[in-house]
Amino acid sequence: MSDLFDIVTRMAERSDGLRQAEQKVADAILGDVAGAAGASIGALAERAGVSEASVTRFAKAMGCRDVRDLKLRLAQAAAVGQRFLGVPVTQASGAGASGEAGSSTADRIVDDIQSVLQLNRALLKPEAVRRAAGRLLQARMIHAFGMGGGSSLMADEARYRLVRLGRPVATYQDAVMQRMVAATLSREDVVLAFSVTGHTPELLSACTIAREYGASVVAVTAPGSPLAALADDLLPVRALETDFIFKPSSSRYAMLLAMDVLATELAMLQQPHSQALLRRIKYVLDTHRGGGDRQPLGD
Repeated sequence: MSDLFDIVTRMAERSDGLRQAEQKVADAILGDVAGAAGASIGALAERAGVSEASVTRFAKAMGCRDVRDLKLRLAQAAAVGQRFLGVPVTQASGAGASGEAGSSTADRIVDDIQSVLQLNRALLKPEAVRRAAGRLLQARMIHAFGMGGGSSLMADEARYRLVRLGRPVATYQDAVMQRMVAATLSREDVVLAFSVTGHTPELLSACTIAREYGASVVAVTAPGSPLAALADDLLPVRALETDFIFKPSSSRYAMLLAMDVLATELAMLQQPHSQALLRRIKYVLDTHRGGGDRQPLGD
């Protein structure tokens, strides 16, 4: 049996095989996972209306060594936050970021996007963006690192934005490849690292290796995070998550904002060259597909 398991999921999976007293323990725990994690065996038994022996039997039925082990696993489960354990906020009953009950799904998502954009606009300082853009302008090669959902997306987005400005850029989302690439870098290279939390161990390791070999790190990540501490230049982003857990994270838009501002600043630093390249791309695409003057440039 694995030493690592999700106690909440296991309780749901084994509920049909529990005795009545043990089911009462399960119900009491699920009503307040964090509270159960901090309660004594006597308090937990009293809350469930059963004997202490029933609590012990429940722990064994869940595959725990004893009640102490059960409480440890409950504490681990509670660490994810009550919004993932309690009664979920639904579209019908919950309020959107604007606080209006009964908001449509589209309204609530747009409200959250607007909120996160306003928050992160205040974090972007012109001097910091200009320094980061200048570093990308001087780089022999730019390596965009991202792992997970939004950060992987952003690494590719960086490639799409920078290649049209004539910058040499490659994207890596695999942890082993990031480490391999990092080991080949030098002072002329830049790692552009994306992470909403700034705590992903594999990404931190790759950036540390890159710095060991002299490369610079431009990070789009949470201020005060381990990745931010590694960065030569930081474009800070803050997530703004709500209790409506069913929609995708709006933090992607914070990173998109940072990347768009960074790419635009880079384009402005080399205006004549950027203009020439963008005109050439537009000419080639229009010749290939047709279209009006205001069509997006390859998007």
